[in-house]
Amino acid sequence: MSEVTEIPISEIQVAGSLRTKGEDPRHIDALAEVWRSLPPVVIHRQTMAVIDGVHRLRALERSGVTRVKAVFFDGDDREAFVLAVKLNAGHGLPLSLADRKAAARRMLADFPEWSNRRLAEATGLSDKTVGTLRSRAEIPHPASVRLGRDGVAYPVAAAEGRSRSLAFLTVNPGASAREVALASGVSLTTAKDVIRQVRAAVQEQQAPDARAGGGTVTERPKERPGAEELAHAVRRLRADPSLRFTEVGRKLLCMLGGSAAQPQDDWAEMASSLPIHCAPVIAELARHHAESWQLLAESLTERLNAGHAEE
Repeated sequence: MSEVTEIPISEIQVAGSLRTKGEDPRHIDALAEVWRSLPPVVIHRQTMAVIDGVHRLRALERSGVTRVKAVFFDGDDREAFVLAVKLNAGHGLPLSLADRKAAARRMLADFPEWSNRRLAEATGLSDKTVGTLRSRAEIPHPASVRLGRDGVAYPVAAAEGRSRSLAFLTVNPGASAREVALASGVSLTTAKDVIRQVRAAVQEQQAPDARAGGGTVTERPKERPGAEELAHAVRRLRADPSLRFTEVGRKLLCMLGGSAAQPQDDWAEMASSLPIHCAPVIAELARHHAESWQLLAESLTERLNAGHAEE
């Protein structure tokens, strides 16, 4: 954006609004009381339309001001809209949830290649909400890549293919690279890479065996990790690219985040503090989630055992 300059209010256009309820008279009244200290408005140079600062502009008009401090933005209409949403979602009179969702739907049409996180950052929504809006949006030509917040293009098809490969390997841990490629619709090279990543992750997380001199394995009982150790393990998993950049991995990380390890004393305190009329339903939900996690643990253990047998 340009440096601050002064322009006649008569040259500025107010076209449309991001807010379904329009301008807020009470907010204008409040700004009019401090009109001398208001920050500059942001103007789209190409159209002279207000990008950010309509309420400030109205407050200055009410105060009899004819010229206003402004900064110019150079870009097309789509970029100007994105900037307007970013600025209005984060300061002054924030956009409502409905307004931010409406803005996200328009951005999905204008920038289908943007990742959910990049759109979430622009609209002040969560990436999950953007993902839900994307699944319901009618995008005639979905992008084959997603541009992340770092500006890097990530192939959508490649990520989905890796997710299918991981899901297939979960059920068929002993599958060959060719079988994975055929079942998941990915190249043989990608299948080999996924298998290599999975095996590397397994080896990294396995504790070294304590072996006796005669080649026999002496297994020592494993101590259950504490809450702090488990929290550290979750942080390590969140940093693993093979989880962060795949649909299955992200789903698992989300589940881990929602069920962070708690010390036993915390669970006992929670149980004693929850309303008694909710206890039956919460207990049943806890049992259901415990059974689900137990099933995942058993499936992963079977994979580990199968890997040892092959070796």
